[in-house]
Amino acid sequence: MKLKELAILTGSTISGDPEVEITGVSGIIDAAEGDITLLADNKNLGSISGSNASAFIVKEEIKDLKKSMLISDNPRFIFARALEILHVEPSQPSGVSDKAVIGENVVLGADISIHPLAYIGSNVSLGARVTISPGAYIGDNVSIDEDSIIYPNVTIREKVTIGKKVIIHSGTVIGSDGFGYVPDKSGHYKIPQIGGVIIGDRVEIGANVTIDRATTGNTIIGSGSKIDNLSHVAHNAKLGKNCMIIAQVGISGSVEIGDGAILAGQVGVSDHVKIGRNAKVGAKSGIAKDIPEGQVHSGIPAIPHGSWLRAQNIFSKLPEYIKRLQKLERKLEDK
Repeated sequence: MKLKELAILTGSTISGDPEVEITGVSGIIDAAEGDITLLADNKNLGSISGSNASAFIVKEEIKDLKKSMLISDNPRFIFARALEILHVEPSQPSGVSDKAVIGENVVLGADISIHPLAYIGSNVSLGARVTISPGAYIGDNVSIDEDSIIYPNVTIREKVTIGKKVIIHSGTVIGSDGFGYVPDKSGHYKIPQIGGVIIGDRVEIGANVTIDRATTGNTIIGSGSKIDNLSHVAHNAKLGKNCMIIAQVGISGSVEIGDGAILAGQVGVSDHVKIGRNAKVGAKSGIAKDIPEGQVHSGIPAIPHGSWLRAQNIFSKLPEYIKRLQKLERKLEDK
């Protein structure tokens, strides 16, 4: 593909030779002739001289760079589009394997792909071009809309609704029982979990994620949200649109998270907490109280990020303060 063709497809501007041939996408150091690579900021300018890349994706033109460039205000997005365009995944064979198990009253869309050893329960609806990989389990009364991909060994329990263009990676379990018990004289009495799970469009769920069904009603994952590996979403939680949940996050029951919120790795959220739209939570934070819209919180328990930074600064100086205090105490004792 010519660079000028890639520029049209990605909506970017060319500097340099528009006829240069682009055959792949790679990192700056690993790039070979024919590759295009990303230079997202000026921090990596020093690595340009040793790169064999034929073209660079940049935010603004670099005058001393004697190679072709694609210029965009959002170079990372252009990099993602270049990967999408130039790295074509092998097409999946369509059809239903005779080694798959298909229940009763199943509705199958056009060009569907159900691989060997997949299990499809009864009263299931699968939209056009849905892929169900080997070892996947789809329970009764599940609906999966068009162009969604279910990777190997995913378990989707009964009464789960999944939107369009959803990607669910291996080992994930959706619709397992919520953790609901009530104490009685014999110990812990299980509260039946009879609700479901609703997952919107364009959601991507990483490997070994667990999303519990609601006690009643639905656990909800809003359209465009992304959930990283090893995260947990408990019963009746509601995530808004375009949320980012980074690895190993634990979201307790009935938590509400607003559109565009970001929870960094290993964040824990207590039950019934509300996190506002576009709020951000730092890694390993413990959220015990509501976070207002647009605010950034960090720490255990989480507090506004600026306050947390000041507290950390004081904490690092505690040994020095103790020495000074002990010195003052000795002076007072001498008097």
